[in-house]
Amino acid sequence: MTVQEIMERTGTNETGLVIAWLKDAIHLIQSTYNENIATWQTNVTEGVRDYPLPANLIKIGSISILDTQKEKYMRIRRLPQQPNMIKDTNPS
Repeated sequence: MTVQEIMERTGTNETGLVIAWLKDAIHLIQSTYNENIATWQTNVTEGVRDYPLPANLIKIGSISILDTQKEKYMRIRRLPQQPNMIKDTNPS
């Protein structure tokens, strides 16, 4: 089905809107199904809080960290609610 056919069926003449609908639908399908799964690793550095993520990332399936004492990866559980954030007023 072409964009023109979708425009005719929906009764719209805004090409940009129909293309945005298609991109949203494709993104929804990609985030729902686990077909393109990739693994990404980085080293954790003391004092670093934020790490860059791959540009093509759609969804994070799980996060694990290597426990050097047990020599195995431990999964980090997802928080059940948004954490309380407070402003850091300490200048050091």
